[in-house]
Amino acid sequence: MRFRARTIGFVLLIAGVASLLSTALAYETVRNEGRVPDTVALAVLNSSFWFGWAALALPLAALSARWRVDRTPQVAIPLHIAAAIAAGALHICLQTTTQAGLYVRAQVLQGLHHGYAAAFAGRWMSALPDQLLQLIDWELAAGVGVVALAHAVFYYREAQDRALNEANLETRLIEAQLTALQQQLQPHFLFNTLHAISTLMHRDVNLADQVLVRLSDLLRVTLELGGQRVVRLSREVEFIRSYLEIERMRIGDRLTLNIEIERGTLDCWVPTLILQPLVENAVKYGVAPYTGPGHIDIRAARQDDLLALTVADNGPGPVTENRVRPGGIGLTNTRARLEHHFGDQGRLDLDRGPGGFTARLTFPYRN
Repeated sequence: MRFRARTIGFVLLIAGVASLLSTALAYETVRNEGRVPDTVALAVLNSSFWFGWAALALPLAALSARWRVDRTPQVAIPLHIAAAIAAGALHICLQTTTQAGLYVRAQVLQGLHHGYAAAFAGRWMSALPDQLLQLIDWELAAGVGVVALAHAVFYYREAQDRALNEANLETRLIEAQLTALQQQLQPHFLFNTLHAISTLMHRDVNLADQVLVRLSDLLRVTLELGGQRVVRLSREVEFIRSYLEIERMRIGDRLTLNIEIERGTLDCWVPTLILQPLVENAVKYGVAPYTGPGHIDIRAARQDDLLALTVADNGPGPVTENRVRPGGIGLTNTRARLEHHFGDQGRLDLDRGPGGFTARLTFPYRN
């Protein structure tokens, strides 16, 4: 396992802060006991303790990464216990060495004798056995704590990676579903328009030719919008106007249109072709089947943090037991797209009132 410079720097920072705090605590303890503190000795002793464990923590963490308790417990558990014991023994040796060095330093400062090497060795050899017996259990606990902390860090990072991967997969899935839903609209719309042209061919060839020209322009726009998840409301309204021009050629002047867009909402982002199924539904069930004047009203208004889009017509149209007309693939597709785009914040409400039929979209306002 290779450690990043940031990780090593963080470990050293923790060791440095702990050294300062423990040195300050030891200094106050010595003063409270009525003795004169040796600041240098206290700083060296506490620094060797914390920086010693900082140095030993890195190989223990590397070993933890190589032999995970959750993957190979029969090998990892005894291996980590042995490693913790070895690390604890090394740490005791380091502390004993530091204490022996400080002992020789005190001898030098007092000018007692000059056999410093012998004094160092003697102090080290006499203190080490007692230190091992007295401190090995605490040192073992510290080593096991380092191993446990390393495993906790590994689990946390893996959980983060899994969450990120799941989020990425979910995002790609939603994008794929949105693409499928959006592309589903194009052949559906094309089929209906071609069917209308086929009907016109038996009545007025010139008019059918005009509709074909308009259809080619409209298909060019749909191809341009095909790769876009969202468009500005102004572009969506422009597409709807072109679409209704084709329908007006087919149905005649009895189809009238009113579009009222609240100032400021034209720059709002909306799902691409979100209005087309609603307008198509209004034409198919509210206007086309009847001989009288047909009217379609399209409105856009901001309501706090929501955008409300309304498509209403003056025809009753066929209704179900729930008093709403069937919508087929168009309305089903619209509901699915709203759910993918906005979750619970996207709604499609249908209502048949005394003056006609209304479809209302609401979703978050995004400018």
